Amino acid sequence: MTENPFSSTRIQDLGSDEKPREKALAHGVRTLSDAELIAIIFGGGLPGMSVVDLARKILRDCDNRVDNLARLSMNELMSKYKGVGQAKAVSLAAAFELGRRNREQSGNDERPVIRSSDDVGQIMRPLLEQLEYEEFWVLMLSRSNQVMYKRCISQGGTAATVVDVKLLLKRAIDCLAEGLILVHNHPSGNHRPSPEDDRLTAQIKEGAKILGMRVLDHVIVARNKLYSYNDEGRL
Repeated sequence: MTENPFSSTRIQDLGSDEKPREKALAHGVRTLSDAELIAIIFGGGLPGMSVVDLARKILRDCDNRVDNLARLSMNELMSKYKGVGQAKAVSLAAAFELGRRNREQSGNDERPVIRSSDDVGQIMRPLLEQLEYEEFWVLMLSRSNQVMYKRCISQGGTAATVVDVKLLLKRAIDCLAEGLILVHNHPSGNHRPSPEDDRLTAQIKEGAKILGMRVLDHVIVARNKLYSYNDEGRL
């Protein structure tokens, strides 16, 4: 789907009270509403509909929650909303990805110490909770439970991802890890582990023990919920 910039209502065509760029320059981007921020990313709206109104409509469909909007794929945006073509969809996805990377990298000057599953959640939720497919990560810890490295081991579909246990343990050895925390997400929102999750946890724990490493936890990120094997007394 392509966009015709000459048939849409652009930001520069809006009334003076509806120009988010001017508002941002005058008062700072923090003063903008969610719809105004999206409007700046989109740039143009539809015939008879300003770009701000288009952004408001999309947000209403997402219960006025930016995190719900972030979960929509580019194809979903393009197919669901007239006027959202490739340029708008890619620009919005890029903005969300840039924000995610900023959250990931902020505070990385100091290695965090893991004391609880909540600490794991603070590190991994920004990376996993908005994904529509599964990823499996490992946090590599020092003897004092500092996070030395975090590694994505595999990516999969909406319901599962295949984990190569030998590759996982090799990476842990390469990082000279003393302890491991396994983390993966459930895009469905169901935070309970599956039988396959249980089997994989036991297999990795057994292999790590042989190599002198401890599996301290396996945390499942399911949008706004966490499941911790350690908290449930299952490790």
